[in-house]
Amino acid sequence: MDEKICEKRDKLNQSIENGDDYETIYKLSVELDELIAQYYKINKDGKVKEN
Repeated sequence: MDEKICEKRDKLNQSIENGDDYETIYKLSVELDELIAQYYKINKDGKVKEN
C-alpha cells in the first residue's frame, strides 16, 4: 500500500508541476486521498501491518 501511495503522490506532483488541467489534478488528488484513507483503515483495524 505504501508503494501505491508514493506512486500516486508522485503522479500528482508531476501533474501539478506540468501545469495539467484542473480535472486531472483533482482526479489524482481524490485517488491519493482514497489510498491514504484505505491505508489508515487497514492499519486501524489491525488487518495488515506495514513497515
